[in-house]
Amino acid sequence: MMPKLLHIFCTAGLLAWAVPVLAGDPAYPAAAIPAELKEKAHTVKRREEIRFRMTGLGEARLTRHYVITVLDPAGSEDAGMLEVYDRLREIRSIRGVLYDAGGKTIKRLKQSDIEDLGGLDNMSLASDDRLKKHIFYHNVYPYTVEYEIEMRFNCTFIFPSWMPQSRRNMAVEQSRLVVSVPESYKLRYRQFHYGGAPQVTTGKGESTYTWEAKQLKVHTAETLAPAWWRCVTSVWLSPSEFEMERYKGSMNTWEEFGKFMYTLNEGRDRLPPDVQQTVHALTDGLADPAEKIKRLYRYLQEHTRYVSIQLGIGGWQTFDAAYVAGKGYGDCKALSNYMHALLKEAGVPSYCALISAGRGDTDFEPDFPSNQFNHMILCVPAGRDTTWLECTSAFLPAGYLSGFTSNRPALLVMEQGGKLVRTPVYGVEQSRQARRMDAQVTPEGHVQARVSTYYTGERQDELGQRLHVQSREKIMEWIRTSLSLPSYDVEQYNCVEQPGAVPAIREELALTARNYASISGKRMFLAPNFLNKSSLRVDAATQRRFAIHLPVAYTETDTVRIAIPAGYTPESLPAPVALQSPFGSYTASVKVQDGTLTYIRTMQHREGTFPASAFSELEKFSEAVYKADRSRIVLRKE
Repeated sequence: MMPKLLHIFCTAGLLAWAVPVLAGDPAYPAAAIPAELKEKAHTVKRREEIRFRMTGLGEARLTRHYVITVLDPAGSEDAGMLEVYDRLREIRSIRGVLYDAGGKTIKRLKQSDIEDLGGLDNMSLASDDRLKKHIFYHNVYPYTVEYEIEMRFNCTFIFPSWMPQSRRNMAVEQSRLVVSVPESYKLRYRQFHYGGAPQVTTGKGESTYTWEAKQLKVHTAETLAPAWWRCVTSVWLSPSEFEMERYKGSMNTWEEFGKFMYTLNEGRDRLPPDVQQTVHALTDGLADPAEKIKRLYRYLQEHTRYVSIQLGIGGWQTFDAAYVAGKGYGDCKALSNYMHALLKEAGVPSYCALISAGRGDTDFEPDFPSNQFNHMILCVPAGRDTTWLECTSAFLPAGYLSGFTSNRPALLVMEQGGKLVRTPVYGVEQSRQARRMDAQVTPEGHVQARVSTYYTGERQDELGQRLHVQSREKIMEWIRTSLSLPSYDVEQYNCVEQPGAVPAIREELALTARNYASISGKRMFLAPNFLNKSSLRVDAATQRRFAIHLPVAYTETDTVRIAIPAGYTPESLPAPVALQSPFGSYTASVKVQDGTLTYIRTMQHREGTFPASAFSELEKFSEAVYKADRSRIVLRKE
């Protein structure tokens, strides 16, 4: 992964208040908060200012000052200070004060109270990321914390962004972003839910941009909403020209950004002689480029492993191919570059590609060139037969990306400049779950079943991951608790992977569900949808504010055959259901013949972003599916 993100939303604020900072009693009494801002709030941001000043092409200063009143225990997580620093960002000073409900000072921050922690995650071998962390650990509510942090940026590749309501259940009295750049410098920004333009003033060779927000009430979280930054007031900043450790570049266009990344990593794809020989031994007899890709990708997976290394500019500049060949490990950039070098030696062109990774995290601003990326993969272009490679994976088949990086923009890094393209979409045809269940009901209401499920595309992602990273014992522990049944025993369980351009998994399961059917006198009540009941319920009673975002598409089919216990006949069967909506389609039917109940269900779920005005239609569709999935059969004993 690539942790040096541009759009790190500042949750803190800045200097230059009308009253002295971090001084004077009483300050910020909780009683002064307007009643309407306390409604549904766990915290209230009383004051915030973020001041960013570009002092040269390769240097900037950042000061944050923020005051937050914590109303209840649920808001305690907003009461601390956490700041990341590294070779590109250094912390110059930190100050803080804790106030009681009346605004009286309880405690001032001592430098010895600040924790200084290594920023290593469990996948990083080396990193110069560190954390300054502090919390006052107060539990008498309400209380108020105030922090001021001053930083020096040793590059201008990283600009802050502004989001006053950085968390749900946070209200804001006042928040301000102030950015100063040389008068001749082009500051690039993108606003969300901000009325009007920033205030701009000029003087002494600088242009100063100011954004301000006041009296922001809590935004209630909404089901299936887009990314939080699309729902609240926020501003992204992006440099035009910038410098990072003597490397100069531009983000005015995707072409210029890609050109900078190419220059930063140019010449790092040279393989050592022994690896060159290995490449030719593996591929010289192959005429089909697709076979070369598969052969070399398997070689990469068998001889390297993913380890994150983030040192200074190394968050963006790759370790060279010879380093990976010698060490046998690398981060996403290093492994993608190494795979690029292997293919280059075999005569197959490819390009590294920046991407924003994360399952379902597909929100992106394609017309605002900026660093919206946190990962790198590899693209092997061939028109409609273009192959994408996730070089950090030890088990994904060549050409399959999974939901971690599918269906989103990626920036190809090329010598002639960057090009924004889109990764493959695994839609309703590629991502499928087909399940067949054969079962019998005992006179006591227990159900003994054999279940065979075929998963493809993104529907097999989670299970495929488990098969490769978890032990058999852990997988069995998971399957014994993951099914939506109140009480059951697993007698047999097995999975077989089926390789392909879109991978698949066949899962076989034998189980007994105790007391699944309920018995009342001569009647037995049985829900034929055994394992695949929808859990989605939405409430359109309140006015919807945000768009509806459905991040994934898939198709589910269920065929359930249940042998009815001797002596029982159907008294009541659910009516067939057929639903159509912009969000998907659904059918379900039940029939009984020769003592066997057959239930067939099909659900097709579409992806996309839909207007808020369609929310009542989503409620109607999801509620109908929810009820149909829980319909029951009534059997009567003769």
